Amino acid sequence: MKVSLELIKDLRARSSASVTDCKKALQESDGNIQKALEYLRKKGLEFAAKKKDDKAHEGRIEAYVHLGNKLGVLVEVNCETDFVARNSDFCQFTKDIAMQIAACSPLYIKKEEVPADILKEEKDKQAFYKEKCLLEQPFVKDSSMTVHDYLGSLVVKIGENIIVRRFIRYRLGD
Repeated sequence: MKVSLELIKDLRARSSASVTDCKKALQESDGNIQKALEYLRKKGLEFAAKKKDDKAHEGRIEAYVHLGNKLGVLVEVNCETDFVARNSDFCQFTKDIAMQIAACSPLYIKKEEVPADILKEEKDKQAFYKEKCLLEQPFVKDSSMTVHDYLGSLVVKIGENIIVRRFIRYRLGD
């Protein structure tokens, strides 16, 4: 199928994927933008899975203090190079993650970190993961994707492994 340049531009604006990837996604989805976005997201998660074993020793610590100074978050996000740690997309990601933690109060980064004794008390494990695990939560700025999807899209865009290493959330009086 021949794909128009306008359609490629539209998909690129929505996804930040390369022109080649956008063209391929549109060809695979017969010109359907929504299916192409899903195709890119799936490919991005596959790419991110391949990158997960790469060493990530650089990064940044982001601080977020909510209006009124009664809630604060510190989060460490790692990447492979100091160059990426200064990248504006990476910096925006760390700010978004700090805000996500402030807004949604996760207790764990990923579901594999949940202790078995806590998990056995839960009737609906998937609901527990969505509420208490950062990467499983719907992203506060775009509820159509999870934090994990947002992370995967950034890994694809930047081309390096990115890891949310740890965080702490402070609330006055807690």
